[in-house]
Amino acid sequence: MRLRAGLVGMGVMGSNHARVLNNLEGIEFLGVVDPALDSNKVPYQIYKSFADLIDEGIDYCVIAAPTAFHEELACQSLLSGIPVLIEKPVAPDFESASRILELSEKLNVPVAVGHIERFNSGLQQLKKRLENGELGDVYQIATRRQGPFPARIADVGVVKDLATHDIDLTRWIAQSGYESISAQTVSRSGRSHEDLVSVVGKLKSGVVVNHVVNWLSPLKERKVIVTGEKGTFVVDTLRSDLAFYANGTSNVSQSTIAHFSGVTQGDITYFSFDKPEPLFVEHSNFRDFLLGKTSNVVTLHEGCETVRVADAIVESGRIQQVVTL
Repeated sequence: MRLRAGLVGMGVMGSNHARVLNNLEGIEFLGVVDPALDSNKVPYQIYKSFADLIDEGIDYCVIAAPTAFHEELACQSLLSGIPVLIEKPVAPDFESASRILELSEKLNVPVAVGHIERFNSGLQQLKKRLENGELGDVYQIATRRQGPFPARIADVGVVKDLATHDIDLTRWIAQSGYESISAQTVSRSGRSHEDLVSVVGKLKSGVVVNHVVNWLSPLKERKVIVTGEKGTFVVDTLRSDLAFYANGTSNVSQSTIAHFSGVTQGDITYFSFDKPEPLFVEHSNFRDFLLGKTSNVVTLHEGCETVRVADAIVESGRIQQVVTL
């Protein structure tokens, strides 16, 4: 069975969605809705409106339009009985996300959220090893997501656009929600939204979390560092690399550091594994989900919770106080 799919939004991320949909087994990609597109420069069918695309009889759609339009487009799709994969964040705030969730549940039309890092092979490998107990108790999850400002982003700040990646993957890795948040935010690029955030938080499981996210660095960095009882895992999500730094087992004889009785450095292991494109894996899972096959998708409930935490980070930065969730 081939599913007929359509796309709304043909920006940088939307272009990648179109490429994957056009080459995904079991999918007939009908085309895209984007008023800014030049039909002479796009190798896909272009529709004037979302209603025109819906009238083609699509089995599902992907929403990759700016975040401010997510609720309107998602509700239009749901009211037409069409399942939808919404690019993250699912909505600009928790209230908007909750309205999408309420309508999805009322009409029993499935929705998933495009948190692509869930499908990064480095993070997939990390989660499996944590579940196997290779780190023992987890103490801390720290993420660093930095790089130059993307001019294409105009409707949200760095918290909603970038930090939502780290919020989702942290909750997913730890299998625990956030308990409290303390954040510092600044705006240095002349926009009304924040472009740098530093977060210290605590999960309900007791794990301490740290997020450093900004659009002000010429250095593009995507790191996830998980420290626990037996050592530290480090994931470079740009390359999908995974390394493990084990706690040392040998005695320290050097007199200048022998007084420190804490952890010492042991062996470092770099893992080798297959690295498929995360977006391809994400789309394959959503296709299988709609076909009733075994799959893993980011649920709408999870997407809403990520936005709720993002709202708390923005609020903490605004009032300069700890926010309890």
